Amino acid sequence: MIYLDYQATTPLAPEAREAMLHWLGDDSFGNPHSPHRMGRAAAAAVDVARQQVAALLPPGGRVVFTGSATEALNLALHDSGDVLTFATEHPAVLDCERHARRHGFRFEVLPVSADGRADAAALAGQRPPQVVAAMQVNNEIGTINPIPAIAAAAHDLGAVMLCDAVQGYGRIAIPDCVDLVAISAHKIHGPKGIGALWIRDGVKLFPLIRGGGQEGALRSGTLSPALCAGFGAAAAVAAQRIEEDAAHVAMLWDAARDVLSRWTLNGSAEHRWKGNLNLRLAGLNVNRLISECRGVMFAGGSACASGSGRPSHVLSALGLDPAEAKTSIRLGFGRYTSREDLLSACRQIDAAAREQGV
Repeated sequence: MIYLDYQATTPLAPEAREAMLHWLGDDSFGNPHSPHRMGRAAAAAVDVARQQVAALLPPGGRVVFTGSATEALNLALHDSGDVLTFATEHPAVLDCERHARRHGFRFEVLPVSADGRADAAALAGQRPPQVVAAMQVNNEIGTINPIPAIAAAAHDLGAVMLCDAVQGYGRIAIPDCVDLVAISAHKIHGPKGIGALWIRDGVKLFPLIRGGGQEGALRSGTLSPALCAGFGAAAAVAAQRIEEDAAHVAMLWDAARDVLSRWTLNGSAEHRWKGNLNLRLAGLNVNRLISECRGVMFAGGSACASGSGRPSHVLSALGLDPAEAKTSIRLGFGRYTSREDLLSACRQIDAAAREQGV
């Protein structure tokens, strides 16, 4: 089996697995919110993890652990006021529109350029919102948005800048100019079931989940020391390997493009994370391709929209018609992908496409 779906989730790093195992033991299962010795030990592990996660984020803020990046984005947008965002954002942002409008807030979605990048100039002249939301790296096509320019335009409007950095965190630097950052552990070789929201000092938010107020009165619920430790360990490894991982991914990108040179790239070739290769081939039946390449794990679009039968909203925002969008595939690779496996997978995919007569 060759795994090429890194945008959906990544393999668990051995360091993260090891860090988690300790907190699943018979004498290490304490509640980190309890005052006794076991609870204090668990709380100390959570604090270490929080510092490890924060080390890849700007200074001058705090990390609030959540159950996912989706929850983090919802927390950032919950009762936050008027929102401006872009057409290629994740559904975790775009699907907040109904809630916002139901509570009397404005929620406007701005177009992107043909290469899939959000344009800060689109914010000029807009009626000032409370929040501008833009992702750093697109989860479907890998394009990198000009976050510093967007943040500057947002601040000129008097708005807070929310950055969905799920696909960028641990891979490229998070700009210091943002005010809120949503991230996820399982996209950086950590465990599923935990994410975080970084909040700049002075930014006011309202809780999405109410109860004991365990996470700074913003997120209630008992934290899992095992999940926190796994997240922290994965972040620490990412910080150590960030340049090595980027060089490895760039090498893999070049190798894959050589094999799949006849396929058309979706999104910017220049401004992108090269661990994401979103391609299309006219006339391709993607479902048949996935079925015939059973030993290769890859996607026919975003994992969040798989099975819906609808064309990708991201590809549609680039100007692709439904037929073009439905002939696209996404290959995601990274730290644990070998060049040999990637080349083998690309050759299998291209051969299977040729068997379709395309």
